[in-house]
Amino acid sequence: MKEQLEKRLAELKAEFASGQKVIVELETKQANLRDTLLRISGAIQILEEEIGKANTEEENTGVA
Repeated sequence: MKEQLEKRLAELKAEFASGQKVIVELETKQANLRDTLLRISGAIQILEEEIGKANTEEENTGVA
């Protein structure tokens, strides 16, 4: 009986360690993705501002 309990305990500890490793990997991926989305968001904002400036210049000069 004791051997079965010790075996099950070892299995659960291994499964727990594996789960913790997956959590760390996912948190790292989440942080990287958040950084990427932040950079993309900044690029979108800059491009929208530049398009707005270009549209204003076209309206002011009458150039299409």
